[in-house]
Amino acid sequence: MFKSVENELEYAMFNGIWTTVWTEKGFELEFSEKFLERYVVITEEGHYVGSIEIKPYTPESLINEIGPFWEHPLIKEDVSRVAEIDKLAILSTFRGRYVADLLSAIVHYAEMKQISYYVMLLEPVLMRALRISYHVPIEKVAGRVFYKGEDVIPSIVNAREVYTHKERFPWLVNMENNSTKSCN
Repeated sequence: MFKSVENELEYAMFNGIWTTVWTEKGFELEFSEKFLERYVVITEEGHYVGSIEIKPYTPESLINEIGPFWEHPLIKEDVSRVAEIDKLAILSTFRGRYVADLLSAIVHYAEMKQISYYVMLLEPVLMRALRISYHVPIEKVAGRVFYKGEDVIPSIVNAREVYTHKERFPWLVNMENNSTKSCN
């Protein structure tokens, strides 16, 4: 299940997840001051295993220095309907099993706030998995770029396509079935 980070314990778990994964991959750690939402993924046994942060996007966002997002017509179309994805991470022993929960959190937020597109930097292997296994509508805006320790691909995710055509994405976790009970 996924849930919003709502207290100090969940925030500590959120930070523990992404910093563990970033350190493991050799990325530089960068804490965000501004964000729109943070989610954690929690197993049925109560283990915190995934994190994702949704940040505001503007033409001045630092991500534009890595990829030419602001020049893309989809982004210029309505910047108020664009957000940035950061800190997408799943602890190594749980990878593969909880990707759908993270993606569902992103889609849930997008639908709730009417976000059309997300800009993000994706590892090439993850991008391939999202395209092939999950059929996520992703568009590259540039080729591979070395950034903070690894190659990434500046990409745009069409969230609106997913939440307006949910029947095409069987991996989506239905919010009614996404238990929000306490997982102690």
